[in-house]
Amino acid sequence: MTPHAVAAFDLVAVFVFAISGALLAGRKGLDLFGMFVCAFFTGVGGGTIRDVLLDRTVFWLADGRYLAAAALATAAVFLAGERVERLNRPLGWADAAGLAVATPLGVAAARGVGAEWPILLAMGVITASFGGVIRDVLCREPPMALHREVYATAALGGAVVNVLVYALTEGRWAAALACAAATFAIRAAAMVRGWEAPRWRGFGK
Repeated sequence: MTPHAVAAFDLVAVFVFAISGALLAGRKGLDLFGMFVCAFFTGVGGGTIRDVLLDRTVFWLADGRYLAAAALATAAVFLAGERVERLNRPLGWADAAGLAVATPLGVAAARGVGAEWPILLAMGVITASFGGVIRDVLCREPPMALHREVYATAALGGAVVNVLVYALTEGRWAAALACAAATFAIRAAAMVRGWEAPRWRGFGK
């Protein structure tokens, strides 16, 4: 993907994840500033950890548009909160969309520095899911990515598809699109069908 395309998709991912952060913060009774803080860290958290681990410039520090995207998402949720809440599982669908955009971005970032396939998978999952972990911690919720939900698992599945498609075609766009579609499909199916990630059955459980 070209740098301009990556920046555009990064903006989309920040905006969508920021919506999920603002939604959860609003449900928890935080004020407007609290909603923005939660929205911002949800939007940029995964990408920040990715860039630090890959020793890259943190993507949002040199571009104020990411801060603006989080602010816009917060304002949209704050002003249209009641209408948003009438939708069917708005937080889940916002997360599904964010996962679908962020997972291929994480894989592409790792591929761009010449990382091997295990790191490609790890960066896809981290980019897609760690903003949600930060959101849940800030709002004192069990982190969705670590607690039964098929969430990080969906990102991992999408990242695997990315690696396989790229190995077969060497097409970055084909791999990214296949990754996005697979990630969204897995997360959406889990939401609709009530799938849960497997849990350890120790201690008599």
